[in-house]
Amino acid sequence: MRPVPGERSDDRTARLVRAAQRGDTLAMAELLDLLAPYVGRVCGPIALGQGADAAQETLVAVFKSLRTLKDPAALHGWVRAIAVREAIRTAHRAARTVPVDLSALPTRGDPQLSADIRDVLDRLSPEHRAVLMLRDVEGLDERAAAALLGVRTGTVKSRLHRARDTFRKAWTS
Repeated sequence: MRPVPGERSDDRTARLVRAAQRGDTLAMAELLDLLAPYVGRVCGPIALGQGADAAQETLVAVFKSLRTLKDPAALHGWVRAIAVREAIRTAHRAARTVPVDLSALPTRGDPQLSADIRDVLDRLSPEHRAVLMLRDVEGLDERAAAALLGVRTGTVKSRLHRARDTFRKAWTS
């Protein structure tokens, strides 16, 4: 679909969603191009090595359910919810659900330390990676993160506290 001169990005996205919901394959392809990088940025920090698989599963789920999206303006929030759910599910499926003992991480001054952020994230549970990503990367508040994850606000607060504490201890040891 060609952009309409003077059309805002949000209006164009809404037009693409409505066209894709009607079965327009060109609109679906453009929507895929628009959503793929965003989905990758959401899934990667949660599913880690399986981020690409989680992103693919997310895009499949989005396009299977696209007709159920009532408000095209809510597209990114709706896609984010699906992406977080799929990333957590994919990470669980990859048997990364049990946090590993973080005491074996290198100490300060170790030359390998600069590469260890990813290693520390690898050792967190998918739920902890998800809450860190939603709060510290996406900037959502506890209430929004709780709604997205399908848990209570208190659960988000406690997971966030534990995730930050675990990350901090691993990073500073």
